[in-house]
Amino acid sequence: MAAPVSACPACIAAPLAEETAGEACRGDGRAARQIILSLPGIHCAACIAGVEAGLSRQPGVRKARVNLTLKRATIDADPDTDAQALADYLTALGYEAHELDPSQITAQGLDRGGRDLLMRLGVAGFAMMNVMLLSIAVWSGATDATRDMFHWISAVIALPAIAFSAQVFFRSAWRALRAGRLNMDVPISLAILLAAGLSVYETSQSGAHAYFDAALSLTFFLLAGRYLDHRTRAIARSAAEELAALEVPRATRLTETGEETVPVGALLPGDRVRVVPGARVPVDGVVTEGESELDSALLTGESDPVFAGPGSRLSAGEVNLTGPLVVRVTAAGANTSLHRLAELVALSENARNRYTSLADRAARIYAPLVHLLALAAGLFWLWASGGDYRLAIGIAVSVLIITCPCALGLAVPAVTTAASGRLYRQGMLLKSATAIERLAEVTHVVLDKTGTLTEGSPRPDNLDEVAREDLSLALALAEGSAHPLAAALARAARARGIAPADITDIHEVPGHGIEARWQGQPVRLGRAEWVGAAPEARSATYLSVDGRTTAFTFTDRLRPGAGEAIAALRAQGLGVTLLSGDAPGAVRAIAAQLGIDDWRAGVLPEEKARIVAEMGASGARVLMVGDGLNDTAALAAAHVSISPASALEATRVVSDMVLLGTSLAPLGGTVRLARKATRRIKENFAIAALYNAIAVPLALAGLASPLAAALAMSASSITVSLNSLRLIRDREARA
Repeated sequence: MAAPVSACPACIAAPLAEETAGEACRGDGRAARQIILSLPGIHCAACIAGVEAGLSRQPGVRKARVNLTLKRATIDADPDTDAQALADYLTALGYEAHELDPSQITAQGLDRGGRDLLMRLGVAGFAMMNVMLLSIAVWSGATDATRDMFHWISAVIALPAIAFSAQVFFRSAWRALRAGRLNMDVPISLAILLAAGLSVYETSQSGAHAYFDAALSLTFFLLAGRYLDHRTRAIARSAAEELAALEVPRATRLTETGEETVPVGALLPGDRVRVVPGARVPVDGVVTEGESELDSALLTGESDPVFAGPGSRLSAGEVNLTGPLVVRVTAAGANTSLHRLAELVALSENARNRYTSLADRAARIYAPLVHLLALAAGLFWLWASGGDYRLAIGIAVSVLIITCPCALGLAVPAVTTAASGRLYRQGMLLKSATAIERLAEVTHVVLDKTGTLTEGSPRPDNLDEVAREDLSLALALAEGSAHPLAAALARAARARGIAPADITDIHEVPGHGIEARWQGQPVRLGRAEWVGAAPEARSATYLSVDGRTTAFTFTDRLRPGAGEAIAALRAQGLGVTLLSGDAPGAVRAIAAQLGIDDWRAGVLPEEKARIVAEMGASGARVLMVGDGLNDTAALAAAHVSISPASALEATRVVSDMVLLGTSLAPLGGTVRLARKATRRIKENFAIAALYNAIAVPLALAGLASPLAAALAMSASSITVSLNSLRLIRDREARA
C-alpha cells in the first residue's frame, strides 16, 4: 500500500510505521488511533462501499479503507474511539467484524523467505535461458576455439548463478550431513556440484561436452518446487496470523495512582485487575469487589452463566457478562489453569509430532539408494572402460541427475498446494504440512458441543406458552440488560411484533438480573433464586410479577451446516461421538437433533484428552473438532484436529486446520478432499517410480548424457505437477 503524501518527515521516511502504529502522526500534527477490523464476510465492491460508508458515519472516525484481498478495514480514528463498538456496529449492519491487534499483524509483503526463494528462482531461470542459447550454438556445430569460448561463457554465467541459487539445497544438505543423516537435499546438492564440476573440467580440457545447462535446469526446477511448498506454508501463516490477532492480550491493573493498561504477561500474584462486562478474565483469581455472571463455556463447556461475587474463584479464560469485577490475582504464568491445560497439550503434541509423512518415509529409502546406485555405476564403468574416469564420472553424474528426487520432492508439496488452495476457498485453513495425509486416515470423529456444533447463542423455545402481557413485560426488562439470555429473549420478542411494556425505575443488579416498577409494583427478570422461582433443568431466565413467576427456557442454536456435516461424515463410513462438558439435558437434546447415538455429558478437559487417547490406542484414527480451552488437550491428542475461527487463539494454535466460516458444512468435504489428495500423492510417487524404472537403466547403460538426464528429470517433475493440478478440477473432491 503506497504511503499517503504527508508533510510530516517521519511519515514520509517510515510509511510502515505509519501503517501499524496505534497512534501516529497523520501529517497535520493531530494524533490518531489506527484501528484494524477483520471482515471475513465481505466479497464484492458493494461490501466495500457499504462498510466504508457505514464507518464514515460513526463519530470519531476520520478515514476508513477496506482491503478486499485481506478482508480487512483500516480506520483512522480519534484516540478515544472504541474499536469494539465499531465492530459491533458493522456486525449489526450485516458485515461480520472483529477487532484485530495491530501489533500481531506483520506488514503486508514482509515474507522474506518467499522473496529470497523467488529471487534465487529468477536468477537460476535467467541464467538457464542464457546458457541454453549458448548450448544451442554448440549443438549446431560450433567446434574447437568457438565451442570452448561458448563453454567458458556458459561457465561464467552458470557458476555464480549456481553458487547463489542452489544455496538453499547446499545449506540443508550440509546441516543433514553434520547431523550424521541423509535427506533429499544431499543427492540434489551432489548432482548439482558434480554436474558443474565435471563441466568445468571438460571445458578446461577442451572437451566436446559441458553440462552447465543441466546443472542450471536442475537448480531451477527444484527451486520451483521448493517455492510452491513455501507458498503453501505462507498462506497458512498469513491467515493464522490474522486469526491470532483476534485476541487482544491486555488487562486493566489497579494501582495506588489509578488504572493502567498492561500486557497480561506483566501481571503478578497479588495484583488487582478490573474486569469489565464483556471482557475475558486474564488470570486465576478471587473476586474482591462486584457481582456478575460468568460465561465458562470456552473453559468447561458449560453453557449456563455462573454467578460470581466477593470470594468467588475465577479461572483465566472465563468471560465476565453483566457487572464490573475487581479480581485479586492468585495465579499467573505457569500456575494458571491455562498453563496446566498447556502442559497436557504439550504432552499430546509431542506424541502426534512423531507422525512421519509419506515423503519423509520415501526419503529414508530413496536418498541412500541413489548414492549407492551412482557410485556403483561409476565404479562399473571405470572398470569396464579400462580406467576411463571421464566416462565413468559422466555416467555417475547422469545417474545422480536422472534419479534426482525432484519428482519425489514435488509429489507432496504440489498436491498440498492444490489441496490447501481448494480448502481455503471452501473456508478451511490448512496449518500443518502433514494434516491432509493424517485427515485421509481418519476413522472416527469426536465433536464438542458448545461453540462447535452450536453457535453458543441460545434462543427461547417456549414463547408460545407465555401470555402476551408477560412477554411484553419481559421484553421491556430484557432490553435493559446485556446478558446473553436477556438479549436473545428481546430479539425473539421483537421478531414476534411484541411491544415493550411501560416500566419505570429500571436498573440492573449485576449477577442477579434486572428489576423495575410496572403499574406501581416491582417486577424482576433474572436468576431463579433471585426472583423466587424453582429452577428449570435447562437454561432459563425467570420473570417475577405480582407474586407469580414465569420461566423462559432456551436452547442453543445449531451451527449452520451441522446436520449436513454429520450426514456427510457418516456417509463416508466414519463413526461420530459427541463429548461435552455441558449438562446432560442440553447434550442429549443436541445429540437427538443431529442423530448422534454416542454422546457423553459433563466431561472434564482431562477426560476428553484421555477418551481421545484411548480411542487412538485402540486403533481408531480420531479427528477432533472443538473450540474451547477445555478442548485443547483433546485436540492435541487426536490424530488430526480442526477448530472454528471463533475459537480462542490457544485452541487454534493447537489445531491442524481452522474452519474460517460459521458453517460446519465443509467438514464432510474436507475429509473427502484429503482422501483424494492422498491418492494423488501416491499417484505422484508411482509416476516418479515409473520414470525411474525407464530412465535409470538408460543412464546406467551410458545412453543418457547429463543434459538428457536433466531434461528427463524436468519432464517427470512437470508430469507430477500436472497430475497434482487435477485435484483443482476434480468434481468428486469438489462435492
